[in-house]
Amino acid sequence: MTTVPAPNDAPPAEVDDDVLAQIALSRDEYQLACEMLGRAPSDVELGMIGALWSEHCGYKHSRPLFHHFPTEDERILTNLGEENAGAIDIGGGWVAVMKIESHNHPSAIEPYEGAATGVGGIVRDIFAMGAQPIALLDSLRFGPLEDRRNRRLCVGVVAGIGGYGNCLGIPTVGGELIIGDAYSSNPLVNAMCLGIAPRGSLLSATAGPPGTQLMIVGADTGRDGLHGATFASVELDESSAERRPAVQVGNPFLEKSLMDACVGLVRDHRDWLEGLQDCGAAGITSSTVEMAERAGAGIRIQTQQVPRRESGMTPYEVMLSESQERMIAAVKPEHVGDVQAWFEHWDLHAEVIGDVTDDGIARVFDGESEVGAAPVSVMTSPPAYTPYAERDAESAARAAWDPSTLPDLAPPDANDVLLRLLASPNIASKRWVYRQYDHMVGTNTVVTPGSDAAVLRIRGLKQGLAVCTDGPGRAVELDPYAGAARAVAEAARNIACSGARPVAVTDCLNFANPERPPIYYQLSQSIRGMADACRALGTPVVSGNASLYNESEDGPVTPTPVVGMLGIIADVTKAVRMAFQDDGDEIWLLGSRPDPDASTLGGSEYLSIVHGLSAGPVAVDLEAESALVDALVDAAEAGLLKSAHDCSDGGLAVALAESAIAGEVGATVELGSVERVDAALFGEAGARAVISVAAGESARLAAMASRHGVAATRIGTVGGDQLRLGSINTPLSEAADVWNSALSDLLDS
Repeated sequence: MTTVPAPNDAPPAEVDDDVLAQIALSRDEYQLACEMLGRAPSDVELGMIGALWSEHCGYKHSRPLFHHFPTEDERILTNLGEENAGAIDIGGGWVAVMKIESHNHPSAIEPYEGAATGVGGIVRDIFAMGAQPIALLDSLRFGPLEDRRNRRLCVGVVAGIGGYGNCLGIPTVGGELIIGDAYSSNPLVNAMCLGIAPRGSLLSATAGPPGTQLMIVGADTGRDGLHGATFASVELDESSAERRPAVQVGNPFLEKSLMDACVGLVRDHRDWLEGLQDCGAAGITSSTVEMAERAGAGIRIQTQQVPRRESGMTPYEVMLSESQERMIAAVKPEHVGDVQAWFEHWDLHAEVIGDVTDDGIARVFDGESEVGAAPVSVMTSPPAYTPYAERDAESAARAAWDPSTLPDLAPPDANDVLLRLLASPNIASKRWVYRQYDHMVGTNTVVTPGSDAAVLRIRGLKQGLAVCTDGPGRAVELDPYAGAARAVAEAARNIACSGARPVAVTDCLNFANPERPPIYYQLSQSIRGMADACRALGTPVVSGNASLYNESEDGPVTPTPVVGMLGIIADVTKAVRMAFQDDGDEIWLLGSRPDPDASTLGGSEYLSIVHGLSAGPVAVDLEAESALVDALVDAAEAGLLKSAHDCSDGGLAVALAESAIAGEVGATVELGSVERVDAALFGEAGARAVISVAAGESARLAAMASRHGVAATRIGTVGGDQLRLGSINTPLSEAADVWNSALSDLLDS
């Protein structure tokens, strides 16, 4: 490699450990950078390398595992990791663009702004490609809400998501909220965005050929967000509160203007541009250097040309600031004036801050002084690690525990257990959350939050889109491979229960410190499990994010791979909801028979709530899951389904109760003779869904299920004002009151 001469402010070869700690760079990594450069880096170069080599930007521990994911399909229009988000052909001349990301550490320190700027960042990833954002979803994890700090975090995060998303005019249509002890000091805040664009109109995040002008557009640059990428790449500890400056501050109204301006620019004047990129983690550094890498080019950045809102900022601060609502546009030289005029129409300032070169070097200037000059290839080549992996003995022992050793549930206790499960924040209605979100703005939301998946129409098309997020962390802790595969399978069931065909996945891998063997085992096995499930279900991975080092002095978070899934519904008017409809409708169980064995209690909400246990086996049957998805989609397209709801947390009894509560109509279900009451009512066997059909449709339904090799059992009838579910007999109104009020009672206390 050719050595690039040191810029003007190159320091001595030795760097203080405190400096390396600030940028999350190890001493060995610093030495590697020196070897790659052939000299010591300057201060600016060191900061840029630290940011781009951070876990958050460089994926040092997760990148070597990504090859397991299936990434190709005739619908997929992008290569994994090469663009801001993944794009899928949805037919009718349109494409969908999707991505999920984390903002965990910032939300732990500053919940409102951390969550709000997480939404802002994921939205920019979508419109950077020229797509119009049409929906937001979230996946949230907090510690027990009886604790005041956890309540404060939850309330702040939900307010931040709603406060930012509502101002953008993008509906928040779905998500999940899970409570667990391990999230107390390190909440997880994952945000997903879905956008659409005409096929052939997407813009790449490339710098373009030499001579292309690099323009910064949007907010002025301040000191907020400094070292945000490296902050997200270390464990939280008692000093984390001192890192408050690393949390950015958002302005959703400015982002709204920026979004509309960028989407319109790409739509109407795509020929003015070579590329467009969000200024996210590591700010100008990551956006410009990554654009240069994609173009196989170099760049020159003049920091004095960057509009600032604070005086006295150094080139280091300008290059690494993570101020929000900023984009980098790669503009053809002859259209610089056109682009500036376009953004001025939106009351946005656009300024040329550099250009593209042909030497492969990222050069940074402060006036006449060159303060950084490092090969793009060095900055974008962080080391990759594959640590030793070993399963944690304690979790393995818990997974091997046999639930059949527990005494069975006495039938008279079943009513009380159902109500306790319906009151669990992991099962109870999430209306307290989504009532703070505008989920109808744009009037394209066909199925609103609270059902298995949200469904959206695309104006002018017959087909629609279904989206959801899922991530069963407790199951992953017990068996990382099967638990992560189950996350994909559950997401696919939710999509299929809406009547849509699952087509693609975006994932967010939330794990603790991967340098420890048990954590790397969880990470590597989870990725393999997700990959195999995606292959079995025909849902390639198109985009994603890895959030590691989710660990505090209290210990690691529960391993939580979150799956965001997209489905296409052939006729949006045939979208299916979870709510039972009319008296006399027949209730069927699709999938396994209604008498599962005790092993299905493994990792269940029942064990957690009733017995205080997180233990037992976790199983997944991907062939059965695929067959169930096919049967559900075909039944929906044939107009057979009046409702559909997957069996997951809380098992069959909870699924039946939720469908009855949502439809405000009772149900009578007979399970017959069962081996164990607890497993039959509350076991969490996979590949099952509760559906209802009109009376007289039994033959059609049974024939359709048979064609797919899926068991179909008629178990009851819709009607009345009671929930009669095997040994359960309780007024629907009582169950509804518990389910509807449990979460708000905790959070409003």
